[in-house]
Amino acid sequence: MAPRPTSSSAHAGRTRGNRLRRTLLAALVTASVALPLSGAARPGAVPAPVPAALAPLTTATPAALDERYAADRAAVRAAERTAADHGDRARAAALDAMAAPGRQFLSFDGRDGGRTTEVFGDLSGAALIAVLVPGSDTDLDTYERLRTGAVALQRQLGPQAAVIAWLGYRTPGTVSPEVLTPGRADEAAPALRQFTAALHALRPTARTSLLCHSYGSVVCGRAAAGATGGNGLQVADIVLYGSPGTGADNIAGLHTRATVWAGRGSGDWISDVPHVRLPLLFTSIGFGTDPVSPEFGAQVFPAGDGGHSDYLRPGSVPLRSIARIVAGQDPRTPQTAPLPAPQTPQTQVSEDRHA
Repeated sequence: MAPRPTSSSAHAGRTRGNRLRRTLLAALVTASVALPLSGAARPGAVPAPVPAALAPLTTATPAALDERYAADRAAVRAAERTAADHGDRARAAALDAMAAPGRQFLSFDGRDGGRTTEVFGDLSGAALIAVLVPGSDTDLDTYERLRTGAVALQRQLGPQAAVIAWLGYRTPGTVSPEVLTPGRADEAAPALRQFTAALHALRPTARTSLLCHSYGSVVCGRAAAGATGGNGLQVADIVLYGSPGTGADNIAGLHTRATVWAGRGSGDWISDVPHVRLPLLFTSIGFGTDPVSPEFGAQVFPAGDGGHSDYLRPGSVPLRSIARIVAGQDPRTPQTAPLPAPQTPQTQVSEDRHA
């Protein structure tokens, strides 16, 4: 029989719990005060046209994909013209780069900060597919950061793989009340479930992994937990990195047969975020158990000593670990089946194939 805790240890536990609660509540108050100061700069203020309705993709042949990519490049150009007419030269310049020949968007909507799904590599023939789900402060004005990570991962994996940057939701601001609650993730989860289901229908034989960074881990957690039937999200792996939590107490709460991995760099500030979940009247604050803790039950992969934005940095430990997971290998063991040598910009298939 386990010994009963002493009154001093119980008091210490309550003190720590109260301290965590005060920290989260203070963060919420701080974010609420800061929000009016930063809200004027939110990218949703830049107008964009309603994109043309496109029929769902029913095949991933090169011809069908080329047609979709061309249609979405036209949508990007229309949004660029609207941004220029509005006088936002920075947004117009960002959209001009996104509309370049060779860019491969499965979807694009420039309204309310932007929603995009971009493919890096040859989706029609990919044996491996990785779907990147970004965290806070990701929108059309900061999209290059997401693209840079996707390019690095696709180069690490080589021509056998396609990497998809899925910006399918309005991400919360890093300094905002929304970043402490699951509201934005709850809004995003149905769209992510729908996308992964459509992707599985298009490429049922490909090995697909879901890669979830920071607040994106909450999105993936809500999407997995809300999926029903079969294999849930129908992915082989769910990879959580730089994660504040998922909203679940452990991997059982994700209701998935996928292998769940978690990693955190030793220099990542997210380790200082309290891993609690406090119920409020209409929502909750915090996202529960630390995904790299034994209590959560994920497979923990080597993530090096980088910071919060370093997980997909070329040459880094976490990039190699994540690439091995996508390839179906265990990143904690010696590499017996080497990945293809990382591609250079001159040989990369994804950016030159449709130029």
